Amino acid sequence: MKRNTCLMLLLVGLAALFSGCTTVQPWERATLADYTMRPDRDPLRNTLFEHIYFSREASTGGRGVGGSGCGCN
Repeated sequence: MKRNTCLMLLLVGLAALFSGCTTVQPWERATLADYTMRPDRDPLRNTLFEHIYFSREASTGGRGVGGSGCGCN
């Protein structure tokens, strides 16, 4: 029973893993480059995410900015 369950889970996992492999055709790239597909399209979400990150890490900044890593800027 356990062997069949493990084998079934393995097959389902492999099917899920390989189902995402595809080639994007040139005429489909405009759909993928749409504004709604951008992860940074919502400035309020980004602000809230930065606030949560700051609250957890007790540090601020450091995203795309050069400088020291000690937080003593």
